[in-house]
Amino acid sequence: MGITADLLKNVKTPDIFIAALGIALVVFFSFRIYSPGNAAARVVVEGGGRRWEFPLDASETLKAAGPLGDTVVELRGGRARVISSPCANQTCVAAGTIHSHGQWIACLPNRVMVRVEAKAGGEQELDAASW
Repeated sequence: MGITADLLKNVKTPDIFIAALGIALVVFFSFRIYSPGNAAARVVVEGGGRRWEFPLDASETLKAAGPLGDTVVELRGGRARVISSPCANQTCVAAGTIHSHGQWIACLPNRVMVRVEAKAGGEQELDAASW
């Protein structure tokens, strides 16, 4: 008899139950942590001393003022992007779209920040009209 057969010979029903329960808990909490659940995403745009918040599914075009001029941010189709900026290197425009919690685009020369945040289900919803 090999080592595996000896180990399996000593496994009892409670051992199998405890192992299955442990695996089920790991799977449950993995889904709970890594899925958005009831969280709703919002886009936060900051620039020129102002802050705007929109639901990610909003359709808006916004001009955020900075020291170099206006940075234009577009929200459309559940995504946000910078479509134009007065900065020289245009890295913020080249960044493309963002759509998930934790993603961000920054126009550092113009001091404009765009980021996606998750909002807990019980938190009060904010939009541009709230400011």
